[in-house]
Amino acid sequence: MAKHFELGKKGENIAAGYLKGKGYKIIERNWRYGKDEIDIIAETKMFIVFVEVKTRSTNYFGEPEESVTDKKQQFIIRAADEYVIQKKIDKEVRFDIVSIIIESNKQTIRHIEDAFYPTL
Repeated sequence: MAKHFELGKKGENIAAGYLKGKGYKIIERNWRYGKDEIDIIAETKMFIVFVEVKTRSTNYFGEPEESVTDKKQQFIIRAADEYVIQKKIDKEVRFDIVSIIIESNKQTIRHIEDAFYPTL
């Protein structure tokens, strides 16, 4: 497996553990709709939360969350819409980003709630 895939999987595992520690219930991981994928789908008392995880080994080229472009957001929103329809979800929906930097033996986690919103 390529190093960036390994780093991404490690980041997703860290993010899932972090969210569980905050009381989130993890419902799905790597849920796909066509070519679109949602890294983590979690639930809180009030929300279904669609989480994009971005992991980097450094922030030299910017913070990890900066790579969640408008186009990427559209893909996540499209997949989330389908998930809500398929699963007949009747809760408020939220889109979060978990940004992780893993440098040597240190990791920095930043959880951005309501990171973006669906647009018309």
